[in-house]
Amino acid sequence: MEKAMVIGATGGTGAAITEELVKRGVRTIAFGRSRQKLEQFAGKLGNPEHLTLAIGNAMSPDDIVAQAGGADVLFHCANVPYHEMVDKLIPLGESVLEAAERLAIKVVAIDGIYPYGRRQMELVTEEHPKEPHTIKGKVRLDYERMLFSERWTKAKVMIVRLPDYYGPTANQASYLGSTLEAIAAGKMAFFVGNMHVPREFVYLPDAAEMVAELADKDFAYGQNWNIPGAGLISGREIVRIAQTASGHAKPVIPLKKLGLSLIGMSVPVMKEVVEMLYLTEEPLTLSGEKYKRFIGPITATPFEEGITATVLALQESQSAIVQ
Repeated sequence: MEKAMVIGATGGTGAAITEELVKRGVRTIAFGRSRQKLEQFAGKLGNPEHLTLAIGNAMSPDDIVAQAGGADVLFHCANVPYHEMVDKLIPLGESVLEAAERLAIKVVAIDGIYPYGRRQMELVTEEHPKEPHTIKGKVRLDYERMLFSERWTKAKVMIVRLPDYYGPTANQASYLGSTLEAIAAGKMAFFVGNMHVPREFVYLPDAAEMVAELADKDFAYGQNWNIPGAGLISGREIVRIAQTASGHAKPVIPLKKLGLSLIGMSVPVMKEVVEMLYLTEEPLTLSGEKYKRFIGPITATPFEEGITATVLALQESQSAIVQ
């Protein structure tokens, strides 16, 4: 991998992957809709010479092709809000794949665990049955079928699946993003789901490192790859670590079905979270055996270290905004 383009470079996963590629010295094109966000992000990275900013719409294959500039790998990290997933997810993916097909390059598509449906294994491997029972799970399974469709003869695709994630670049598209932002700011926070049930979370810098390793392996394409986290942790423990790091201890309120439905009256995306609450009661934990067998050791920052680093980074960003 000599040159890469990251679609959705200022989003949670996109920013983490862009930062990892830049750290590795890979010539990287950060593609996004907002020039201001891209410039702010590049500034945080120290405006490295091997990072190029590209303004465009991921829904337009022409925009992607025009900005690709000789990239040999395209990281598809762009996403759509929950309440727009049914209508926009597959058209977005088709746009990216159409561009990749024209360019005849590799695609690393970042996705989640929804297509697996309810857990049928203690540790979920890539061979776990895909029997989604939710609308979003079914859309995501159709999305996988589109990505691996035989209509793409020149683009080579892999799907990398992450569990729920956290990290300095995570935003409100993640369950923990807004929770940790509020705790860092010393505000009352909400936590989606049951705070007593341990669940899997991956630290985004760890995930980005493993995704970059996969992207560099020709044999990894044409397959699904699971990226596990550092184990299981309860919401109560997350809050304890985050509050200790922040120096604040404002209330953190768990949001379950009723709370999410009420908030969803004014914030549509929250209403759409309700059908996925089963994952907070019956957590699904990814197996990393395939990654370990073919790629190497799992990168797993301990939660105490990762959550603390995340909160301190968020406080630094919040302080910079105030100034």
